[in-house]
Amino acid sequence: MGIANTLEIIASVPMLLKLKKGFAYRPPEAKDSLLLKVEENCEQFADRTAVVFEGQHITWEEVGKSANRIGNTLKAEGIQPGDVVSLIVENRPEFVSAVLGIMKIGATVALINTNLREEPLRHCITLINSKICIFGTEVADAIDGVRNQLDLEAGSGFLAIQDGEDPIPEWARDLGVLSHNQDDSNPPETKDISIGSTAMYIFTSGTTGLPKAAVQSHKRLQQAATLCHTAGLRCTEKDRIYLSLPLYHGTGLIIGLGSALSSGASVLLRRRFSASNLVSDLRENDVTCMVYVGELCRYLINLEPTGDEANTPLHTAIGNGLRPDIWDEFRDRYGLKRITELYAASEGNVSFANIFNKDHTIGMTTAKIALIKYDVLNDEIVKNDDGFYIEVPDGEAGLCIGHINPNAQFEGYTNKEATEKKILRNVFEDGDAWFNTGDLLRTVPVGFSLGYAHYQFVDRVGDTFRWRSENVSTNEVAEILNGFEQIDISNVYGVSVPGTEGRAGMATVVLTNPNDALDLEQLSEYVVANLPHYGRPVFVRVQNEAAVTGTMKLVKTGLREEGYDLTQITDPVYVMKPRTEHYVPLDEAFLGTIQQGTAGY
Repeated sequence: MGIANTLEIIASVPMLLKLKKGFAYRPPEAKDSLLLKVEENCEQFADRTAVVFEGQHITWEEVGKSANRIGNTLKAEGIQPGDVVSLIVENRPEFVSAVLGIMKIGATVALINTNLREEPLRHCITLINSKICIFGTEVADAIDGVRNQLDLEAGSGFLAIQDGEDPIPEWARDLGVLSHNQDDSNPPETKDISIGSTAMYIFTSGTTGLPKAAVQSHKRLQQAATLCHTAGLRCTEKDRIYLSLPLYHGTGLIIGLGSALSSGASVLLRRRFSASNLVSDLRENDVTCMVYVGELCRYLINLEPTGDEANTPLHTAIGNGLRPDIWDEFRDRYGLKRITELYAASEGNVSFANIFNKDHTIGMTTAKIALIKYDVLNDEIVKNDDGFYIEVPDGEAGLCIGHINPNAQFEGYTNKEATEKKILRNVFEDGDAWFNTGDLLRTVPVGFSLGYAHYQFVDRVGDTFRWRSENVSTNEVAEILNGFEQIDISNVYGVSVPGTEGRAGMATVVLTNPNDALDLEQLSEYVVANLPHYGRPVFVRVQNEAAVTGTMKLVKTGLREEGYDLTQITDPVYVMKPRTEHYVPLDEAFLGTIQQGTAGY
């Protein structure tokens, strides 16, 4: 493998030079976007399949015309370049047409998580001053629950995309009917889009508060899609990409769909991932590439082996979160020739890619980054006597930060205050500025790689953890839990669960009246109604008082270490078991199944 890998690296040099040219600085006002490439695909590959979905084969020409009809319909509704349109639709072809149609007229699309309900949903639609909300009828109940709190008119402000036989709500209009006879030619606005303008908002849970809208410029979208298809998947119009991750997230939309839009490849689109159906999906649909997150890979290797999982057309996978402990088994069992592990943040200015096909690494970066010393126990960056930050030696885990400069701008969020909180200033010298990724990385020795250092993801730090392939803000969850009438204060953190990816949520709560028993039925109903499935604490611990630091900051370190281990704590602990929506007391028997990795999380 060593010689073959070295030869592959050398053969990659022309591709790297081409990418370097494509990533060269261009002024923000330069006219270009990924959408022009999409128009080329729709003309050049008109009769080729672009999307396969539930037995349907939709051509590039059909995708292009559908997107144009939606874009021209929105223009007729008064949407202008720079306006924001919210989109909340599950994975299906109509999502693809809608997101392209919105952007092709120069508008900005806000991609909203289909799991959101109540206040988080209202917040997201309101935050970006959405002019129109396009939603699928599959989430009509969620929209109906907040529509009276939105600054949108019934009818004109809500456009519905029908899902199957679901009825169109009386307070919305049918986008399919409105666009049916609309002009299907390319909107002229597409050619006037500048690379510095905002293509979309992707909502991300940060370290504080409700979801924040990360700004994605057309430049960023175009470069990421080009990188993923050219250096990551190395796909062409002859490939087909398995895509089951939610399209409201960057991994599904930019890495998966973006690679297809950039290369002309087709996608096999699924509403949701199904581990048991993956192999048959790959074989029956001639799938050559797939997009993953670490949790998806763990589901796959936990299936009972059949012995022929590698007997499919699949040869390449791209994604993030594939941990070293399952890397080799996943690669070998499913017959993968290339794994392109990525590391990036929706709002960040640095990214890493394993484009040289090295094992157990997030790869390399051309950005200027540093790994700095971080005190995990005290949750703080370590500084030297002069007040500057300290770089860690090779092989030691450090907090990854990315230098902010004209070639690596931090586009941040719509909220300026939230953007500033992610910037570290005066790091190594007075006046410098760096983006704080919030993640610990370390360098790893991988042999010959054209002089580039390679890195490995270690862990997240601070007040955000990852569960069910989603970033969970501990403060956001705590704020919602504090709204439950029995809870005086809650402290939320992530805990490890054997056999799972990421960390499960755990909340230690102090009751308003310590003498009362926690009403598990009411708490369960409240949590299910107000938090998406990935944000619901799996464990709830009840304490008499909250532990705080001298500066009144809630202490998490000791709580994280104790977790839900009943041998270490005497406080009551409750658990929401897999595939249930009710809290029950955690007993030693179920604790044993969790510790053995067989609980089913």
